[in-house]
Amino acid sequence: QVQVVESGGGLVQAGGSLRLSCTASERPFSLINIGWYRQAPGKERQFVAAISRNSDSTSYVESVKGRFTISRDNAKNTVYLQMNSLKPEDTAIYYCKATLRARDYWGKGTLVTVSS
Repeated sequence: QVQVVESGGGLVQAGGSLRLSCTASERPFSLINIGWYRQAPGKERQFVAAISRNSDSTSYVESVKGRFTISRDNAKNTVYLQMNSLKPEDTAIYYCKATLRARDYWGKGTLVTVSS
């Protein structure tokens, strides 16, 4: 069982920035593909960004391109989601998904609230 933990959420004004972090218990951490998802109140969970095991591939949902950056530091067993120019519509619980050997493991999420 892989344990996944997100952190870094909080309350920020529109136009501000936050950096989310995701760690997982599997070692080596480089075996894991990581994705960020979010779920706004009353909406379905949606994909936000993903990064490959060695950082050679990233992908983003269109609505965050140019504002969010996903990165990872395998030496620190952490994936980051840098979120800039935040908008009220970015308000959601952000979840980290770790994929290992075709199985997905989810964290409990971290709440991001963007005030207008």
